[in-house]
Amino acid sequence: PEKEYNVARYRQDAMRKIKEIIKKGKTPLFVGGTGLYMSILIDGIFKTKSKKPSIRKRLCKETECLGSEYLYRRLKKMDPDAAIKIHPHDTKRIIRALEVFETTGQPISQLQKQRKGLIDKYEIKIFGLNMERDKLNRRIDERVDRMFARGLLNEAKRLLKLSLSRTATYAIGIKELKGYLGGLYDLEEAKRLIKRNTRLYAKRQLTWFRKDKRIKWINVGDEVEPKEVAKRIWKELYWSQ
Repeated sequence: PEKEYNVARYRQDAMRKIKEIIKKGKTPLFVGGTGLYMSILIDGIFKTKSKKPSIRKRLCKETECLGSEYLYRRLKKMDPDAAIKIHPHDTKRIIRALEVFETTGQPISQLQKQRKGLIDKYEIKIFGLNMERDKLNRRIDERVDRMFARGLLNEAKRLLKLSLSRTATYAIGIKELKGYLGGLYDLEEAKRLIKRNTRLYAKRQLTWFRKDKRIKWINVGDEVEPKEVAKRIWKELYWSQ
């Protein structure tokens, strides 16, 4: 949690594993819910010297003082194409887009068109698991309750004693429990905020993925066994070829 991790490092690690798996004659299967990491892997990453700590530090400070929506309005003027794809509260990506523009003088949306990824070399198939919103929200609430039962509060206490990386600081649960430990509200309110923010995050994930027309959606729920979902994906992968 004290080490920074980003999409560039993820792509480097993933590409190394892909080569190992293909060398064994196997098919790499990636499972997860983060749209940006999926996009970087499948569609590629643009190569440019666009990182400047001083600019990023200033933008982070502006976000703390003025809020993410202030920076988002600036992004809409600088790079409207990028702004369309970024949520007004997605602080990390807003800062990154502004940093790229200020460092290179080019919109990140234009630089991204130059990138190449796995889609240029392999046949890629993407599946999305879709669930009714009320069922999804119930599962999220139940998951948060289990996390507290298994020691989330104590874990947060330990983490907050460390010098956390920016990546870890953004994890849902850290900020909410920091507020509780700082006496801003009680534990029930912290729990409510974690549930709410997780639901909002899930909503943003779905919004991102639904824009990708390559995704084959599969409806799941309490009545659908994981084995059945796996069988359907298997058929789509191999029987449709």
